[in-house]
Amino acid sequence: MQAKLKDRITTTEAVIINVNYVLAAGVLTLPRTAVEAAGTSDVWISVILCGLLAMVTGAVIAKLSQRFPGRTFFEYIRFIIGKPLGFLLGISVAAYFLSIASFEMRTVQEITGFYLLEGTPSWAICALFLWVALYLCLGGINAVARMCRLIIPIAWGIFLGVSLLSLEIFDLNNLRPVMAEGVGPVWRALRPTALTFTAGESLLFLVAFMDKPKKVMQVVVGGNAIAMVFYLAAVVLSIGAFSTDGVITRTWPFVDLIRSFDVSYLVFERFESLLLAIWILQIFCTFCIAYYGAALGVSQLLNIKFKHCLYGLLPLIYIVAEIPRSINGLFMMGNEIGNWALIVFGILPLPLLVVAYFRRAGA
Repeated sequence: MQAKLKDRITTTEAVIINVNYVLAAGVLTLPRTAVEAAGTSDVWISVILCGLLAMVTGAVIAKLSQRFPGRTFFEYIRFIIGKPLGFLLGISVAAYFLSIASFEMRTVQEITGFYLLEGTPSWAICALFLWVALYLCLGGINAVARMCRLIIPIAWGIFLGVSLLSLEIFDLNNLRPVMAEGVGPVWRALRPTALTFTAGESLLFLVAFMDKPKKVMQVVVGGNAIAMVFYLAAVVLSIGAFSTDGVITRTWPFVDLIRSFDVSYLVFERFESLLLAIWILQIFCTFCIAYYGAALGVSQLLNIKFKHCLYGLLPLIYIVAEIPRSINGLFMMGNEIGNWALIVFGILPLPLLVVAYFRRAGA
């Protein structure tokens, strides 16, 4: 099942979808996970390196998808490695998207229950997330693109505002000295940072819907560059405010950063509720994109109607989301998903591109 002609997105919309797929719960937790691995404040260097590395892996995935115009990864993989192996790899990718959707939904459940709606049943939060996402995804990739485009100015504006206000408690000395222990800490922080930065996988199906697939490199560079700025700001501001010792003691460092300053001359003196309410919409974007990718993969691999796959995956997403028994279990789940992504999307695309070239598969 090839992408329908009416389901087309512009290059700008593809960039927006790619950015929204990357920017999710990682902004709230990356400062802690990166500093825990590095032990120093040099993790901002790791963020930049991972951003550049994500551009490279994204470029490989983009080149691979360009060889099969109008086809998603789930359709063209069988032309590269055969139907049996292609089916297994396709199912693995679809399961990955489903796991991402489950992880993001559970993260919203934890954040909402702790900061915003204390005492609200978790099933109520999840049900709202699932049914609204189902309604949106039934409208196709264009509806998802419009939703992302609507949320961007609100979420990004709030993020920029609270970042600027947090400068009043920012201390540049907490980021010094730079690389005092050499490149070791930077190297150690690459892995947890890379787990957050895996983003090229959305191109496995986005390229098929682009009206100008030849401009996919703009999506790779633009999407990853914008995401890198957000993650860099979250890491630098959190460490600058709390120091490395303070960051690792906080579950959600960036949220605690916003809770740490007061602005009495504005209408709102506390901004964490406002940011979280808006950032939950940002996480919702990631959830919808991953949910759409999982349903599209199952639909094309098993030759089932896309609408039926959307309905069928709803209970499965909820079941997977409820597997972690605690917040620590949720973070462990995130690490496992990240390791999965590094193998499937960081290592495999290049060999697949080489095989496709020598077998003359695709354009």
